[in-house]
Amino acid sequence: MDSQPETLRIPAGATSASFQGLGLHAAVQVADQMAGSGYGSFWTAETTGHEAFATLAHVGARVEGLDLGTGVLAAQLRTPPLAAMGAATLQDAHPDVRVLLGVGVSSPVVVGRWHGATYGDRPVERMREYLTLVRNCLSGEVVDHDGAYHRVDGFRLGVRLGGRRPELLLGALNARMLALAGELADGVLLNYLPASAVPWCVEQVRLGESQAGRPAGSCTVYAYVHVGVCDPEAARPLARRDLFSYAVVPAYATAFERAGFGEEIATLRAARERRDRDAAVAAMSDRMVDAIDVCGDAAHVRATVTEYRDAGVDVPVLMPLPWGEDRLVTVQETIDAAAGA
Repeated sequence: MDSQPETLRIPAGATSASFQGLGLHAAVQVADQMAGSGYGSFWTAETTGHEAFATLAHVGARVEGLDLGTGVLAAQLRTPPLAAMGAATLQDAHPDVRVLLGVGVSSPVVVGRWHGATYGDRPVERMREYLTLVRNCLSGEVVDHDGAYHRVDGFRLGVRLGGRRPELLLGALNARMLALAGELADGVLLNYLPASAVPWCVEQVRLGESQAGRPAGSCTVYAYVHVGVCDPEAARPLARRDLFSYAVVPAYATAFERAGFGEEIATLRAARERRDRDAAVAAMSDRMVDAIDVCGDAAHVRATVTEYRDAGVDVPVLMPLPWGEDRLVTVQETIDAAAGA
């Protein structure tokens, strides 16, 4: 029996991050399918494809009833007042749904190589200041701030909001960032981790809540759940490259090691020192692929989503893996498979 009463469950969400290349028309199609299948929220990410707030405004204007979330925006690419303005604009356009403003430190590739911004150091301190300043900007009060990373003099949000205001989420992987989410954020967004790693992450969030004097559960736990209704054997090469692209980021590598994939990370690092990219990709083992990028039939996908819930995730957010013969059909079948999980 589930430990959480059904009445308290928040419906699952899904993100277009994994199929942005199919275009906004596909995003609307999938969102419409989600709304008719009991999902509660539509999410998007932001790297080099569609801009996040425009995507969510477009989808929200065509499909009613879904909360709208970013997962995540790179904090270095938007000032805190601009992030608050974007979220407030989206909330003003869609006053009857929750706007979930997910932010994080992203990666040096996204921030530095692709966008030409400075990635920076001291990520926890940076995000502490960022979250605090965004929340102050969303208050509607005059904001003066002179911090280590941002200076604001006399900012006041010029968007009139009613009783519903955007909620702040933090993308987090490791102990200090997870605790920071528990301390300051309305929610935390986990990513690229097996269900077995969820309980430890939840413990760090609850520790942050306790240390800040917040009631347990103040910070809702969201997690991207990477699943696809497709042939797992055929999908393995794509899954290996997908995991490799994150395992080379130090914060993700640390999280993978803690989740039980230390041998894979050690093999990857040795291969990279030899400049052997093929061996580095191959280091992402079948065991690691099967635990994180989960492909199989509809029953296996549904069971996987339930496994994340049972591990402590309040809101699973599907990352539908479009790795079948027809990418959009694969996404749609994945959405169908996990409905009501």
